[in-house]
Amino acid sequence: MSIIRLGLCVSGVYAMFLLWAIAQERLSVPFQSVDGQSAHKFKSALFIGTCQSFLSSLSALTYIWIRRKSGSSLPVLLGLDRGAERANGTSNGKVVTNGRTQKSHNPPSSSSSHGNRLLPGYLQCSVFITLAAPFGFAALSYITYPTMVLGKSCKLVPVMLMNVLLYRRRFAPHKYLVVMMVTAGISVFMFFGNEKPSKGSNGTQPYSPYGQLLGIAYLLVNLILDGAVNSTQDEIFSRYKVSGQQMMFWINAFCTALSVTLGTLPLPYIPVLHPTSGAQSEFASAVAFVKEHPSIVVPLVQFSLTGALGQLFIFETLQHFGSLTLVTITLTRKMFTMMLSVVIYNHKLTFGQWLGAGVVFAGISVEAWVKRKDIHAKRVLQEKEKAKIKSL
Repeated sequence: MSIIRLGLCVSGVYAMFLLWAIAQERLSVPFQSVDGQSAHKFKSALFIGTCQSFLSSLSALTYIWIRRKSGSSLPVLLGLDRGAERANGTSNGKVVTNGRTQKSHNPPSSSSSHGNRLLPGYLQCSVFITLAAPFGFAALSYITYPTMVLGKSCKLVPVMLMNVLLYRRRFAPHKYLVVMMVTAGISVFMFFGNEKPSKGSNGTQPYSPYGQLLGIAYLLVNLILDGAVNSTQDEIFSRYKVSGQQMMFWINAFCTALSVTLGTLPLPYIPVLHPTSGAQSEFASAVAFVKEHPSIVVPLVQFSLTGALGQLFIFETLQHFGSLTLVTITLTRKMFTMMLSVVIYNHKLTFGQWLGAGVVFAGISVEAWVKRKDIHAKRVLQEKEKAKIKSL
């Protein structure tokens, strides 16, 4: 059953996020205005994030409602009632996480105190996600999309780093080898790159090597925040018996509330986070842009819808297999995303860049091979234990 579940998760992640990546790259380049005389880039990452987080929370709530058991109360459905833990097999202070039985860190308590401990964790993830998205979007003004895709493949680094720093976890030696290979491959890819990103209101703004360094810095901030999100999600799953869709609903609901608040307030110009100038509401500028550039509607809907559906598979994977398995799946997906981007948007990669990409995905292959070997060893051990029990 776990093999089938993993296969469905992988297929869903691949299908949804390949389409999502095509839309994301389209949103990062200039759109033609209605007068046909000029083209401008869409700068509101908050507006894009709000569209996706709202649809994601709605799709998670729909999934939870469809899969509900008769007689379940709303707190139980949303994972705020400890009674939901007992109904899902949690008893005697133990929980099952990623296939392993662990002791619960929390003594029996009321459903309200349970929710009071869970919601701050969800809010923490939402803050990190809301801050991370604008940095990733801003990086595309200074680096090409294939560079960003491969850079995001370094996500293993911040995930492991944040797990070690925040929660004192340790990892197997081969994972550090994977991180080194991925980092080396990214460095080679970026060193041999010579393609310029599409920039400015009409794509004619001069390209500067310092701009590429700024884009890399933005991407690093995005990756660190992403790593903090994944490590916090792991911690929530290890401490509480919640489903992936419950976590998806709350995180996206908080993300929607945060981004709507930031987008509607007449804040002054803040680099990356609030690019609208003149103390104007960012959402007002975003709506005006959509009216002036209607061709943005199709990729915006595609980006939001595929991202929302894809997150259902993301959180299902996260709940049952952990963040490192999820990162491995998304990294292999990024390989196909990069190739698809090269084909559809006609990017030109040098031999050195292909070599760097090869080193990155070789590192990912090491991770997949070791994981498969560990799973096989566990199965052999389980079969031996079953045989001993039968012989008794």
